[in-house]
Amino acid sequence: QVQLVESGGGSVQSGGSLRLSCVVFGYTYMPYCMGWFRQAPGRERERVASADRYGSSVYADSVKGRFTISQDNAKNTLYLQMNSLKPDDTAMYYCAANSGDYYYTPSCREIASFGVWGQGTQVTVSS
Repeated sequence: QVQLVESGGGSVQSGGSLRLSCVVFGYTYMPYCMGWFRQAPGRERERVASADRYGSSVYADSVKGRFTISQDNAKNTLYLQMNSLKPDDTAMYYCAANSGDYYYTPSCREIASFGVWGQGTQVTVSS
């Protein structure tokens, strides 16, 4: 059974940094699509950043230049480095991945490709 476990959230002041981690359990490989999404109270869930196995990444316009998605295949871990944080970045952050076997390569630009989700980690940025 595949499980994604996030960590690294917390409370920081505006301008600060955090690094989120997401460990993938149940796979012996990293899924083809992995990503970070966030949802703030009263707002829809949105993609923050996603990447495929070959490193092709997509970022939300609001985080470009501030956030970086990366992965360590040896540790089955996905990261999100968040710098220059703003109060608008306050949200629950979720790690997500596609389901399926190693040879399944869906479009990582489609949110519907992400069928496995973590429980989330809260990020709060104060002004």
